[in-house]
Amino acid sequence: MKQITFTQLIVLAVLTRVGFFIFGLYQDAYLLVKYTDIDYLVFSDAARYVANGFSPYMRETYRYTPILAWLLVPNSWDGPWYSFGKVVFMLSDIITGAIILSLLKTMFSGKSISQNKILLFSSLWLLNPMVITISTRGSSESILTVLIMSSAYFLLSKQNYILSALFMGAAVHLKLYPIIYLASVFIFLSDKGPSFFKVPFICNVNKHNLLYAIVTLGVTTLLNLIMYQIYGYEFLENAFFYHFKRLDHRHNFSVYNIVLYYVSTIDTHSGLEDVIFPLEKLAFLPQFFISILAIPIVFAKKDLMSCFFLQTFAFVTFNKVITSQYFIWYIIFIPHILARLSHAEKWRRHRGILNLLLWVLSQSSWLYFAYQLEFQGKSTFDKGLIYSSFFFFLSNCKILGNLIEDISSCIFT
Repeated sequence: MKQITFTQLIVLAVLTRVGFFIFGLYQDAYLLVKYTDIDYLVFSDAARYVANGFSPYMRETYRYTPILAWLLVPNSWDGPWYSFGKVVFMLSDIITGAIILSLLKTMFSGKSISQNKILLFSSLWLLNPMVITISTRGSSESILTVLIMSSAYFLLSKQNYILSALFMGAAVHLKLYPIIYLASVFIFLSDKGPSFFKVPFICNVNKHNLLYAIVTLGVTTLLNLIMYQIYGYEFLENAFFYHFKRLDHRHNFSVYNIVLYYVSTIDTHSGLEDVIFPLEKLAFLPQFFISILAIPIVFAKKDLMSCFFLQTFAFVTFNKVITSQYFIWYIIFIPHILARLSHAEKWRRHRGILNLLLWVLSQSSWLYFAYQLEFQGKSTFDKGLIYSSFFFFLSNCKILGNLIEDISSCIFT
């Protein structure tokens, strides 16, 4: 059977995205439900403010770094330039896929995984309809995935720790959550050189992981200081502080969804918010323990990419706000996970299919009630949405447990 080539895969990925993009233009023009994501309208409005010399935060609900608005300034120009951002996001998708493929070649070539399988695993990003839909609708997640995968590429393929840290620092500035990877990289690099100290708990510090941490945090801090110098406190409030106190009960898969819904209805002058147990403020505790402590300690030295995946999956599962875009955060690591598990016992591979079916079923259940709420005006918070949120959460916990067990069986034997 003739094998597909890298060029053919990239061409197919480009053509698929162009097809989705053209369909999106048609849907926006002629159908009631629009294809373009509301976030893209926010990006475009913010870019228009920047182009006219104003702050992007004049656009309400713009909660991102100003750099994104700067990048999308062409969106404010006339005619087809409005789609400039979508083209950038689609190109970022393709670049991410190319990096994924390159990493798979580096890590698995010569390990009984054929070139054709590596291309097949890469296609799970490059030809993934969810990935394509999110970028062609105008979500900026693919810019983040380029930064994260570039960081992983220079770390694992080139052993260029400084360049990897530069990309990681930029990723943390763009969206705060990649900071969780710093713990894993620090542990991963602890074996790459002699330790500075012989004292327990800090005996793993060496020149490589210390420099990586300094560069990553330095880049993030420098970018933040530049943005603060230009836009002042409104940058900190919208790009960072808002996300810690965010109450978002719409489009939210999280198990904390119903709590956020009721908290959002409380009169701030009633005093009731002071007596209600602030569950949503404690959401970070399981995230912190699982994503930043437990998983890195167990997996970072054995398989960094699998560690990244498990960290991200756990972080999203226990987050107090989950939207469809968040799934992209861990989908970038799926090709690696499948390559890692490709030689696992047959029953484990079959369980992987069941994991996928459970994930889709639990998500579909939530979307069914969310559709009734959003488009049919039915109040489903107490009549299905809360139960589907718990179903989704418990399903993801089960999937996470299965994946930890399956990955462990491959890397610890």
